[in-house]
Amino acid sequence: MTGLRQLRPISIEEYLEGERRSEIRHEYVGGEPYAMVRATVTHNLIAGNIFAALHGHLRGTACRVFAGSMKVRVGDDFYYPDVFVTCERVEGERLFQTRPLLIVEVLSPGTELLDTRDKLQAYQRIESLQEYVIVEQDRVVSRTAQGWETATYTGTMSVRLASVDLTLPLPEIYRDVEA
Repeated sequence: MTGLRQLRPISIEEYLEGERRSEIRHEYVGGEPYAMVRATVTHNLIAGNIFAALHGHLRGTACRVFAGSMKVRVGDDFYYPDVFVTCERVEGERLFQTRPLLIVEVLSPGTELLDTRDKLQAYQRIESLQEYVIVEQDRVVSRTAQGWETATYTGTMSVRLASVDLTLPLPEIYRDVEA
């Protein structure tokens, strides 16, 4: 059987070393790296608008906002959220964060199932996480004292991000995005 090789899971150390050298980002789940789908202009505009609002709002606080190229570690898995906020600094770690307070994912057709099922289940295991926001036209999922709930927002309503004490109008989230 020439030409066949058995694939094996890679270690966390192998994954992190590969990410340092790779031009393509990979999430790492269950010992396997998965290449990230390239984002559209619309996806980037929405994520950028949210990042900008959070960055300005959190300036001068202990919290930091990251977008797109910083990983979040959940157990032995690693994900690249579109935007996230952490208010706890982990000394010595420069490749990933472990204690996000808020995570935002912008849905696209290629990531909808991953973001609404797989990542939701993974992110719910993060003790520090207070809100997980899934941005599409009308839905936000957030963690509350009673558990995880879904809230619906439409039109000119505003999304309340209690974890960072920010109210974000939907028109600001979708600014410069063509319908």
